[in-house]
Amino acid sequence: MSRKIKQHGKPDTMGRRDMLKVAGLAAGSALLSQIATSEAKAAPSTSDQWDREFDVIIAGSGFAGCAAAIAARREGASTLVIEKMSVFGGNSAINGGAMAVAGSALQKEKGINDSVELMMADMLKGGRGTNHVDLLRVVCAGTAEAFEMTREFGVKWKDVLLQFGGHSVQRTFQTEHFTGGDITIPLMKGGISLGAIFKNRCKLEEILTDMDGGIAGIVVREDYYFPDENSGTLRRYKVNRGFVACTGGFGSDIAFRKTQNPSLDESVGCTNHRGATAESFNALLEVNAAPVNTGSFQLGPWASPDESGFGYAPQFNQQAAFPYGIMVDIRDGLRFVNENADRKTRADAQLKHCKEADGTIHYPVAFCSEPGTVKSPTVKYALKEGVAWKFDSLEALANNFGIPLKPLQEQVDRFKQFVANGKDEEFGKPIFGFDRALYLDKPPYYAMRAWPKVHFCQGGVNINPRAEVTHMRTGQPIPKLYAAGEITGGTHGESRLGSCAIAETLVMGTIAGKNAARNKARS
Repeated sequence: MSRKIKQHGKPDTMGRRDMLKVAGLAAGSALLSQIATSEAKAAPSTSDQWDREFDVIIAGSGFAGCAAAIAARREGASTLVIEKMSVFGGNSAINGGAMAVAGSALQKEKGINDSVELMMADMLKGGRGTNHVDLLRVVCAGTAEAFEMTREFGVKWKDVLLQFGGHSVQRTFQTEHFTGGDITIPLMKGGISLGAIFKNRCKLEEILTDMDGGIAGIVVREDYYFPDENSGTLRRYKVNRGFVACTGGFGSDIAFRKTQNPSLDESVGCTNHRGATAESFNALLEVNAAPVNTGSFQLGPWASPDESGFGYAPQFNQQAAFPYGIMVDIRDGLRFVNENADRKTRADAQLKHCKEADGTIHYPVAFCSEPGTVKSPTVKYALKEGVAWKFDSLEALANNFGIPLKPLQEQVDRFKQFVANGKDEEFGKPIFGFDRALYLDKPPYYAMRAWPKVHFCQGGVNINPRAEVTHMRTGQPIPKLYAAGEITGGTHGESRLGSCAIAETLVMGTIAGKNAARNKARS
């Protein structure tokens, strides 16, 4: 299936400028020194057919890619991680930094009863029973070990547990600075310290197969500048043991997502970075990878129409307004959904109650009292950017958003009584007795408009519990082809619960890297 590609002279080294451009790395010079050292160890292939040769090549430098690189190097495999963008980390770097862990030591310390089985049950309920249970079991069972691996490489977690929508107990950890970069940077540094090579501006163009249908290598475009598809130079890289696709989802690829789900057109915002496009997924399809549920996209109900991309709204709504406050329809001042339900339930309710048949949108407002913001320190940035507002009275809040005051006041009073009684009699939102002081009470109030954006691709390529990609016709693993993270489908069913993405990507990324490196029979 390989197209003819003009051969180029083999590069002796990958220049430092290709390796690492991550803003804010405190130990930048030392890290670059490590990269240069690891790069010198990887000699070019002597084959005339290939420009470079590695045991394991990983496409994508997010959570899954970093975990795969660490695992592959621990197995002794020469390892390259390619990243098409100038900056490493992808969507993972701008993720909110929340990870669900089943049966953690902190849960036991706090007397929270949790288990792998309970986390599976929660995810099955959120996924509407359409999850691939074999993958789900592997992910949930691996969360504790994956969490400890992050701590091994220096990831800092807050000493608190959160309960995100759809989870039946508090099991979610939060990184120190509320960002996925708190994880990707230490893990990338860890991979480099083990000898993995990270190369940016290197775009996957094609996956090459051998006569038996297994993976022989890949075609890349070096010195690529997104989105200029004519930039850079084509090269061939040989894969000895395994190729691991960790390229993430394709939520920003409007043309492609419209072919899968025509309702998600240009009018629907997206939390992903601009490079979250579908070319790697298409490359996998070209080698007969089986697709799963590709028309299913998750909408993040906590996003804001007042900022582009991911922004500050998700942290404020997930950590403050939704669990400790309320969200109301501005036309009547009333709640219309359990603000802490799973994402699909909330997004569906927003679209049903607040969008008219002619397309007119009445953006709902989520708000809480000041104590509720204690778990969302990013609210100060949201206020500064004009995404959130602070009000000294309920009347001021109502006037600002055009909400009728009387029914809003009655709604607030009802919710306060639910908190006092420990039971939400309208929508069944969990009331945490130990956090009762954080709930909606008196002013000042912090408020933000909420509206769904495309956030996550529920579908992708099919994998088995060994992270092997399966053939669309035979159902058998494609030799030497592995995948992990959002490029895969099945684990989350129709709706992913918040904080389960990091859990899945770290667990499956580790499995993919380990199994690819152990595939020595085909070296």
